[in-house]
Amino acid sequence: MGLHRKWREKKGSMPSHSEDIKLFLKIVSFLCFGFLSGFAAKNGERLFHYLFVIASFTGSICYFAMASDLGNVPVATEFHNGMTRQIWYARYINWFVGWALITIATLLLSGISWATVLYSVGLSWIWVCSWLAGAFVSTSYKWGFYAFGIAAYIILSSQLIYCARISACRVGSEKQYTIIACVLVFLWLLYPIAWGLDEGGNEISVTSGFIFYGILDILIIPGFGACFMVLSRGWDYSALALQFTQYGRTARKDEGVHPEKETNPTTATGGDENAPTSS
Repeated sequence: MGLHRKWREKKGSMPSHSEDIKLFLKIVSFLCFGFLSGFAAKNGERLFHYLFVIASFTGSICYFAMASDLGNVPVATEFHNGMTRQIWYARYINWFVGWALITIATLLLSGISWATVLYSVGLSWIWVCSWLAGAFVSTSYKWGFYAFGIAAYIILSSQLIYCARISACRVGSEKQYTIIACVLVFLWLLYPIAWGLDEGGNEISVTSGFIFYGILDILIIPGFGACFMVLSRGWDYSALALQFTQYGRTARKDEGVHPEKETNPTTATGGDENAPTSS
């Protein structure tokens, strides 16, 4: 009984105070990036910034919940009868929101259709929900949910690496898009390893899992987002049809104009400059 208690304290739950500083720093990093990214772009070119601000804000809330020892439930482990492990559903909320937003940001750079963007977002949701369901299963059936998540990841990666790169060639963003997409797919590749060791195989302690996931989460939102913001300063938003004005979204560079730049007041107000005038 004492051995089981010792194992549970060591591996099944997180110490109450040892991770407070680390979690506090994670929250601060998410908040700082979210705050700064909202003011680092010109008006009309803040779409990517807004997406990462929302992702960072969501991450801050979820990590605050975990730092407060909230957002978790005990679940019986597969390989240790009678033992339970903390499963942090707050972590999956962070992924559900954040991964969808970084998927949208990455695919918008490629100029691919909105239908493909929505399809890819759906795949990211299937991935996260499958692993969340598997995390709450205490039998070997959890690996079936794990496989569903891996399948969604593979299909999503093919959309990012192959389909979207073809579209990026047409809008002239192939080089930078390829770098961004490959980095994102590589970082995502580390999550199946973390899940297999943590919620899946229960091979590492809860604290070790926190460190593993914490590093990945910082790399994939504040880290990846910061690189994204640096590269975005040299992009032609009008060529990507992503430049917004007070009148709404503008067309592509070779197809439309910016209404604010119109000098004729009659045209700007929607009048007909060829209409007859009264004498």
